[in-house]
Amino acid sequence: MTDVKSMNFTPAEQQIFSLRAGDVLVTEGSGSLRSVGASAVWRGEINGVVCFQNTLLRMRPRPGITDGRFLEWWARSAYGSGLFASVATGANIYHISAERVRALPIELPPLEEQRRIADFLDAETGRIDNLAAKRRRMRDLLALKRERVIESMLGLGRGNSSHSLVPLKYMVEAVSVGIVVTPAKWYVDSGGTPALRGLNVKPGAINPIDLVRISAEGHAEHAKSRLQAGDVVVVRTGQAGATAVVPPELDGANCIDLIIVRPGRKVVPKYLEYVLNSEHARAQVSEHAVGSIQTHFNVGAMKQIPLPSLSKDEQEETVARLDQAVNRIDRLQDKLVKQEQLLAERRQALITAAVTGQFDVSTASGRNVTEGVSV
Repeated sequence: MTDVKSMNFTPAEQQIFSLRAGDVLVTEGSGSLRSVGASAVWRGEINGVVCFQNTLLRMRPRPGITDGRFLEWWARSAYGSGLFASVATGANIYHISAERVRALPIELPPLEEQRRIADFLDAETGRIDNLAAKRRRMRDLLALKRERVIESMLGLGRGNSSHSLVPLKYMVEAVSVGIVVTPAKWYVDSGGTPALRGLNVKPGAINPIDLVRISAEGHAEHAKSRLQAGDVVVVRTGQAGATAVVPPELDGANCIDLIIVRPGRKVVPKYLEYVLNSEHARAQVSEHAVGSIQTHFNVGAMKQIPLPSLSKDEQEETVARLDQAVNRIDRLQDKLVKQEQLLAERRQALITAAVTGQFDVSTASGRNVTEGVSV
């Protein structure tokens, strides 16, 4: 309700397009097939006459025949099960027409049974949502703990500098930047050399999905931005500061608009990755990033980021301890993510089963439907 627009409707149009509390609104079109058919019930959140426009479909319960809350749950089932998507048309923009939705089958039990189903789903999905919220909260706390563990072991953080700090440029072999000027002119559809972009780099990981490829000519012209296994790449535009080590399988690749740090003999790449992804380094990046719409971080600022001055042996020892501690936390977070996925699947299956009459809610009420999920 934070960005509701106003439009001019004639009195006759208001009669046709006005909303009543209990109407179910369905997304009519979207650039994503998964988003077509997302629905919500209008509960009269705004006083006065409120109308809807043509990016939505309105489903109005028939008095005495259809319970509005049951219709809302049916719409959620149709969305989650892919029923709405199955009648969508289009390619880049998908649409579902009122005619196609009107023709969809719905198993309509007696009105009293519809209300019991709605009551049951209100209660059971509320339980599931509460469990999912607790797991999200646990993941947030684990993420915070992860940050504190890293900063503590690195000797960084608020009043926690246990090592002398020196600018990065004095510890590494080189700091450079990937292709910046019109990189797209070198793109090729097949063959060529893979090139990393900012969207491929996440803190501590490189995602090889959607790698672009540049021509042999472009790769030869931009020899300075060729990557070696063990280089550390840093995002400079967008999620500025996200850092990852280049894996062996990308040795010889190129990169676009990334900062390239070549650790050299003094610095362990994984150690540098931990430091540059820490809250300490992110604060430095944020301080020196420029741009109001999209933050941008340059090579000069990168060279000045302070690093703890540790010997290579000390760095390796620190990395070993960090890997052990962080991997333990990451495994717990992965477990929580999987549980959230199971809860979401259970929620959708429960909705579909209830509205399609696959079980009798009067006998299911009161059962703990989520007893199989624990942590």
